[in-house]
Amino acid sequence: MSVTRQKQNIVLTGFMGTGKTTVGRLLAEALGFDFVDTDGVIEARNGRSITTIFSEQGEAAFRQMERDLAQELGQKEGLVISTGGRMMLDPENVQALAANGRIFCLVAAPENILLRVQNDEKVMERPLLKGSNPMAKIIALLQERWEQYQQFPQIMTDNKTPEEVLQTIVDVLI
Repeated sequence: MSVTRQKQNIVLTGFMGTGKTTVGRLLAEALGFDFVDTDGVIEARNGRSITTIFSEQGEAAFRQMERDLAQELGQKEGLVISTGGRMMLDPENVQALAANGRIFCLVAAPENILLRVQNDEKVMERPLLKGSNPMAKIIALLQERWEQYQQFPQIMTDNKTPEEVLQTIVDVLI
């Protein structure tokens, strides 16, 4: 597989609940790459959850942390990178990660996204989904982000196992 020879990074983006982390871990293992979850790195480096970072430092500070991390990861190779849902909406992050990476956007229907995230307290605590109607918020956010997500090759995750999504990506890479 040419991607393993070159060690070009693979970047998985898309809305929360589309399988970026699950598929990313499987893909990294299959390719012999290291796996990086950008939200996880930011949380570990700051010793706080994304929700706490947002409430204590604000969204602008968090977005700067994402930009700094994108610049850092764009200089490395042999990584499968799972991004936060908004990270690749910033052109600066796209430029940094595309310099040495193939970017794929994982997509799923709003109903499936809600099914996947509704039992995850950490995800449901995010300001984006707090409130009485998380489905309406998911639909509104997907519509808001749709055009920007379209700039990347789309991989549908509905009605597929993580292994099937992995195989779809591997087939594209070969």
